[in-house]
Amino acid sequence: MGLMALMFSISACGGGRRLPSLNGAGASFPAPAYQRWAADYKTAKGYLVNYQSVGSGQGVRSFLAGSVDFGATDEHLSDANFKEGMAGKRGAVQIPMLGGTISPAYNNSDCPGLKLTQAQLADIFLGKITNWSALGCPARPLTVAHRSDGSGTTFNFTNSLACFSPEWKKRVGVGKAVQWPVGLGARGNEGVAGLIQNTPGSLGYVNQAFLRGAVKPAALQNKDGKFVLPDASSGAAALNNVVLDERLGGEDCNPKGAESYPIVAFTWILAYESGQGAEKAEAMRTFLLWSLEEAPQQQAAKLGFVPLSGDVLKRVKAEVAKIKG
Repeated sequence: MGLMALMFSISACGGGRRLPSLNGAGASFPAPAYQRWAADYKTAKGYLVNYQSVGSGQGVRSFLAGSVDFGATDEHLSDANFKEGMAGKRGAVQIPMLGGTISPAYNNSDCPGLKLTQAQLADIFLGKITNWSALGCPARPLTVAHRSDGSGTTFNFTNSLACFSPEWKKRVGVGKAVQWPVGLGARGNEGVAGLIQNTPGSLGYVNQAFLRGAVKPAALQNKDGKFVLPDASSGAAALNNVVLDERLGGEDCNPKGAESYPIVAFTWILAYESGQGAEKAEAMRTFLLWSLEEAPQQQAAKLGFVPLSGDVLKRVKAEVAKIKG
C-alpha cells in the first residue's frame, strides 16, 4: 500500500500565531477522503498535518507508543487498549470520522452484474469455490485477493464472514490479520485494488472508495435476503442500525434492514485527551472539527464514503471537546 503523506497547512485565526503541525498514521480505508480533505483544508485554513496510510494495525501500535500525534483505525479500541501505553497515560478518545462499505470486488468482464449470497462469499474465501462457473458465470479459475497486513478492513470483513458462515467462524475466525485458507495478499486497500485490477478472474474485498476501472462491486445478499450494491444509501441504512457505545466504538457484523448493505464500518481517528500541550490539542481539535463540517463530509460522500449525521455527529463533536492540553 505505500505511504501517503497528506499535507494540510493552516494559518492561525487572528494575528500571526501558527498552530503546530500534526503527524498521524493508520488506516488505508479512509485515505481517499483524507487525501481530498488535505487539499481543501490547506486552501481553507493553512495548518500542516502529515498522514501516513500504513494500515489500522500499525496505526494503533504507533498511537499506543506515542510516536504519532494521532492514529487512525477501522476497528475500535478494546478496553485493554485504553489502558495501554500512552493511551493509558494521557487518556484517549476515538472519533468516528466517516462510515463506509466493504465490498466484494472482482475483475471478470465475462460476469457482469455478479450477485453473491452470504454463504457464497464465505465459501470463496474458504477456498470451496474455485471456479467462476459455481457462481453462474462462464468457467474460468477464480483467484482470491486479500490483505497481507494488519487491517481494520480485514477485521470488519472477517467479522461479517464469521456471521455469514459457522465454518468460517470455526476454521478462520475474526481479526485484523488471519490465516487465509487461499489467495494472494497485498498491503492496504490500495494494494488489494491494484492486485484485482491487474489479475483478471480475481475477487477480493476493498472499501467502496477503491471501486474503479476493472474493479467492480458484487451485489451482496443482506440479512433481509435482498441483494444490494455498496453505495452511500445502502451504507447509511446499515450504519444507522449500528449502536455505538459510550466511547463511540461499535460494529454490527450483519445489520438488519431491507435497504442495508451487510458489510459496513465506521473509521476512527485516535487522539490523546491530555499530555500533548495546549497548542497541539488546539491543532487537533481544529482539524477534527473542520473535517466534521458539512462540506468536507459531503465531499467524502462523493468519494464513496458515508458521512456522519444526526445524533452520531453531535456525540462526535462532544468527544472532540475532551481533547485538552
